[in-house]
Amino acid sequence: MSSTANQRSAPTTEAEGPGIVRVVFASLVGTAVEWYDFFLYGSAAALVFATLFFPESDPVTGTLLAFGTYALGFVARPLGGVVFGHFGDRVGRKQMLVLSLMLMGGATIAIGLLPTYATIGIAAPLLLLLCRLIQGFAVGGEWGGAVLMVAEHGDDAKRGFWTSWPQAGVALGNLLATLVLFVLALVQSEETFQAWGWRIPFLLSAVLVFIGLWIRLSIEDSPVFKEAQAEIEQKKDEKSHIPILEVFRRYPKEVFCAMGMRLAENTSYYIFTIIVITFVTTYDGQERGPILQALLIGSAVHFVWIPAVALLSDRIGRKPLYLAGAVGVGVWTFAFFPLVQSGTATGLTVAVVGGLMLHALMYAPQAAFFSELFGTSVRYTGASVGYQLASIAAGAIAPIIALRLLGDDTADPNTFAVGVYVCVTSVLTIIAVLAVKETRNTSLRHDRVVEGAHD
Repeated sequence: MSSTANQRSAPTTEAEGPGIVRVVFASLVGTAVEWYDFFLYGSAAALVFATLFFPESDPVTGTLLAFGTYALGFVARPLGGVVFGHFGDRVGRKQMLVLSLMLMGGATIAIGLLPTYATIGIAAPLLLLLCRLIQGFAVGGEWGGAVLMVAEHGDDAKRGFWTSWPQAGVALGNLLATLVLFVLALVQSEETFQAWGWRIPFLLSAVLVFIGLWIRLSIEDSPVFKEAQAEIEQKKDEKSHIPILEVFRRYPKEVFCAMGMRLAENTSYYIFTIIVITFVTTYDGQERGPILQALLIGSAVHFVWIPAVALLSDRIGRKPLYLAGAVGVGVWTFAFFPLVQSGTATGLTVAVVGGLMLHALMYAPQAAFFSELFGTSVRYTGASVGYQLASIAAGAIAPIIALRLLGDDTADPNTFAVGVYVCVTSVLTIIAVLAVKETRNTSLRHDRVVEGAHD
């Protein structure tokens, strides 16, 4: 917005628009549902998809192929970020959040109904790929809308805390996915789980999607967004407002810095939560029960720890915590695998919980940090594109690179190489964080696009 408008506007307060708690709850529940669906695929890829959809491969190659379809979901995420961001910045956040949840739920339920390779041959992995692409497209539009709904309704002084709840929704989604798989591991034999039990978590998504839609339909777009939309309509030809072009014209540095800031966070997370399942079951020869239990505990701690760290970011700033997290995950990876290989439940739990607590130092303040980097009229697009483009370079290929670095010799995996890999991403993230200013307490009523429209 213009500097004049910025001076006249009072900071956003929690009293504006719908109650902040209701908005936070809607974002939390919807995000948890979407990420339950997304993480469920990753866990299933590590546990059963290699044999059900790629049965003619050896165990490591089959898992690589399963993670290949997993990675393609990340490739679709930037496209989802651009499309949902464009319409989210043009017509509103709420409509896009409802649509993304419907797409994600439909694709996940469809996975639970898919015939396997033994039934329809090559068509099975192709249909699995299609469902995964739809999942990726949907989740690409989810994150930006969910955090912005909260950021633009809450006040400046507590933005880190309030926007951390959609982030915690990611941990909650992983917790739910792991919990369902853990319960199934307790009550079903390996043969039953492989035969049909793996479908249950995907089909349960229908219940969660219905709950998420019911809650999201009850909220409205924020006053901050409505003000920016009105100024765009007044000062510019609305048809000429193309958010993706405006983002790279007005905020190129912020987009690339956001991408860099995501590298260590995203890479380390998938190694601590997804690769560890494959490592334990395929390389270390352990049962799936103990690692699922460790992930269950880790996800619960992660869920509670994220808002606590975010509250601290409102007091001391986003950058110090983010830098500490980037350094921490790089160092922790070298301790992570020896702890996992200890063969004890305690070692597994300490490895996962420690990794996720360090990860949260980056992830907790991230939503507020990214929201504060971009102006209102392009905030959905800018935050989503920066966030999702990095997902290709980090989350999409992290499992594949990690498996390649571990090697084909399951008796002697190269865990040191994986540690070096995470350290490289940490260095890139540190550089990106140092390149941006501290944004704590920044008003969201700023917009270079609208300021340009006044020229």
